Amino acid sequence: MGHARAGDAFVRTAGQADVDIIGAIHHRSWTRAYRDVLGATLAELTPAGLARTWSAAVTDPPTPGHVVLVACAASMVVGFAAVDPAGEVVALHVDPTQQRRGHGSRLLNAAAARLREAGAPVLGVWCPLADEPRRSFLASAGLAPDGAQRQFEVPGAEPLHEVRLVAALAEDPGAEPAAE
Repeated sequence: MGHARAGDAFVRTAGQADVDIIGAIHHRSWTRAYRDVLGATLAELTPAGLARTWSAAVTDPPTPGHVVLVACAASMVVGFAAVDPAGEVVALHVDPTQQRRGHGSRLLNAAAARLREAGAPVLGVWCPLADEPRRSFLASAGLAPDGAQRQFEVPGAEPLHEVRLVAALAEDPGAEPAAE
């Protein structure tokens, strides 16, 4: 799959050269969205530590279906998403200074395209229940809660409650209907 472009904004597969900025974006995104939720655990995370984690995901994914994508504005990486072959978007973050410019939508659309190509029937995203802006964004993209919930114990903070939002992955909307 090539680049998904819109003007000077596009999505591409991440490479090793992107892991430092991915770690930095992940850290800034979590700091802004989850400072009150993650407490002391967030203070222990660093951009460099997150970059090391993402390095393995980019250079040595567990399967060919695990993919990390980056959103770019011109030559600058401004967001990233990670998908697994089972249909889950395991990460979706846009730098807080670059939000509301279509990068999250481009990432979600590129993730859906990858999952559709891999044959996944559904796209799913786990979202913290307290993250109303994220849930609103996902709902505006056509995802809806499927009733699944989970909880994580977070040292030094309240448990993190998440809800899963899903959307069916229809066949390629540009494809011709099958002949009967």
